[in-house]
Amino acid sequence: MADWQRITGGITAPRGYQAAGITAGLKPSGLPDLALIFSEVEAIAAGVFTTSQVKAACVEYCRQRLQAKPSARAILCNAGQANAATGNQGYLDTLESSLAIAHALNISSESVLLASTGVIGQRIKMDALRSGIPKVVAALSATGSDAAAGAIITTDLVTKSIALETIVGERPVRIGGIAKGSGMIHPNMATMLAFVTCDAVVSPALWQQMLARAADRSFNSITVDGDTSTNDSLIALANGQSRTPAIIEWGAEAEKLEAMLTAVCQHLAKAIARDGEGATCLIEVEVTGAHDELSARQIAKTIAGSSLVKSAIFGRDPNWGRIAAAAGRAGIPFEQENLQIKLGNFLMLENGQPLTFDRAAASAYLKKAATGAYLQDDTVLISVNVGNGNGVGKAWGCDLSYDYVRINAEYTT
Repeated sequence: MADWQRITGGITAPRGYQAAGITAGLKPSGLPDLALIFSEVEAIAAGVFTTSQVKAACVEYCRQRLQAKPSARAILCNAGQANAATGNQGYLDTLESSLAIAHALNISSESVLLASTGVIGQRIKMDALRSGIPKVVAALSATGSDAAAGAIITTDLVTKSIALETIVGERPVRIGGIAKGSGMIHPNMATMLAFVTCDAVVSPALWQQMLARAADRSFNSITVDGDTSTNDSLIALANGQSRTPAIIEWGAEAEKLEAMLTAVCQHLAKAIARDGEGATCLIEVEVTGAHDELSARQIAKTIAGSSLVKSAIFGRDPNWGRIAAAAGRAGIPFEQENLQIKLGNFLMLENGQPLTFDRAAASAYLKKAATGAYLQDDTVLISVNVGNGNGVGKAWGCDLSYDYVRINAEYTT
């Protein structure tokens, strides 16, 4: 039983936060494209970013900011232009953006973090951004989470939001989050943005450690298409407005807070995988019996990311051989005679030996998942055991459909 409950409010559910999302004219579609998250007081800030060697200007900016000072009050996100691979001028645009939003909020530019999403190689439309900043500041609201969630998406079909509450020191503590992502999604992170707010009092070092571990168990364990983005950013703020006792070292309260942070990140990560471009179902892979958690996650991510596995699931083909092949090439040693594979409740391989199973019923199981998109029954469960170790790991992905090719073939045209 989880030691928290789900609440409404998303990114503004924790105390002391406001958010907004507006249309500034950055997207050709005319849809909302500028979001702002604001803490009423200086908040501890942590971040996890793309591992790509080609990084957006906002990623370089945020890394430098957080290394110099692990705190912030504002996160500004533009959608429409990734501002990646845009050279020195792209970075100057980022600096101008931070100064402009800081001036509008009457805060130091050192307390501003930035994120961008959109087409790689395109600079931010600065005229639209300049005129949009006063509007997004004026729109800030304690109920602005949904508007912000809607302003950060690109090819997403749905917004992604969550808020949870637990008790720390006999007082409620809340964590909220929003995210975007549908394509260019692969571990180490992927085009994925996520913003998390918390009202607990926590030390900077501990908050960064918690976020890194939560990222590994969520955003770094999802894949849609095997492509890692230039702009991936996971930023988390903790502003202390819950007035709970400070969490400065590892212990029961820190463990509780990290578990809730991980739950928020996993909800958002699964929502991204579920909303994969052209996807009809979510795939959850659980690997047990590995030497350790990292090894189990590596096998799970390889299976979830296999184009052959994803294609078979889209075709409603219970081809367990593709699962076995993906597990075998994950780079993690295990004995083939220990391998067990289940699809839902269908046991297909036991002790490395193929079993007879009802193929028609297994195919029907895959078809049922495809009809439940965005519902709780849209998940295809793949369970793999590789031995007797204690390592357990999960990864999430989606099927690979004809529409994925169509969406990406037409992305800039």
